[in-house]
Amino acid sequence: MTMRITVVGAGLAGVLLGWRLRGLRPDVQLTLVTGPPRPDATGSSGGLVRAFEPAPSNAELAAESMAELVASPVLRRWSAYREIGSTYLLRGVADAGALRRVEDVLPGSVALLDQPALTSGLPFRQLDRDVVGVAERRAGFLSPRRLRDRVLADLRRGGARFHAAPARRIAPDGSVHTGDGSTVAGDVTVVAAGAWTPALLTASGLPASGLRTKQIQYTRFTVDLPGFGAFVDETTGLYGRPAGTGTFLFGLPCDNWNESPEALALDRALVTRVARRVRRQFGVDPVVGDSTASLDCYVDEGGLRLRPAGATGHIYTFTGGSGGAAKTALAASRRAALALQA
Repeated sequence: MTMRITVVGAGLAGVLLGWRLRGLRPDVQLTLVTGPPRPDATGSSGGLVRAFEPAPSNAELAAESMAELVASPVLRRWSAYREIGSTYLLRGVADAGALRRVEDVLPGSVALLDQPALTSGLPFRQLDRDVVGVAERRAGFLSPRRLRDRVLADLRRGGARFHAAPARRIAPDGSVHTGDGSTVAGDVTVVAAGAWTPALLTASGLPASGLRTKQIQYTRFTVDLPGFGAFVDETTGLYGRPAGTGTFLFGLPCDNWNESPEALALDRALVTRVARRVRRQFGVDPVVGDSTASLDCYVDEGGLRLRPAGATGHIYTFTGGSGGAAKTALAASRRAALALQA
């Protein structure tokens, strides 16, 4: 019997899940409830990707995703991937298991950097003495928006169905009631609507299960850091990547939780804090450019995973990337698709 699966949402996580499902079972009847085009985390993401991830819940997903990306000319082309290397700063000692995991999937890509290497060979300044770095040669960044668009195009060519009205409510049997008065029925419904997921679950009388929204924001600066790649500083929260000659994207975690996607506003005080941190970290005077803000769906534990929503067995969520889905979505979508096919 043909399996009917409905995916609610057209962000990177949802479209990759649909793509994996069609790859595993071409006969699956797949419907994507996309809603109208609107700004989302996929369109706003800076796209940092790497295999090293200190959080145990995401370590395997990041390594598997990076290995698949590097090995696939199609995915590299679809995502406009650029390999520029990355440095991850953390306090104390890097987990040996996480380093081995990267070495296993990408031999020769990872190296541990001590304090002298961080402050002599790289532009870091003002580092505490117990800070170490993990350098990853094969890391870089991609365009989640471009990857999403290419996957959507491939799904259209493969016969997937699309419903452009927004989802308003999910019934207990998994049927999706949309804003144009239609009902999309199926055997299984997966809500992968990113920042819209918690509100949709609440409107449907379903538990949010720890999912909540949080603002993500970064700013483009004019700054002179020639030859420097992507980085994440776990000790301060600062992260960034080059964005063209003489420009860099920098960001810090934002404290705006549980906001509505329709009420999003730029946190201008955060822009000032980022500029101050860049001056201290690198000893340069950055010139503030344009800023990008969005909301993503966060979860306390587990990251991007397939999770049951309610007790019926017809409804799941696939979200909770917590601002970092670009580096885990390839592996997470494969695992989710396999679970749904089981």
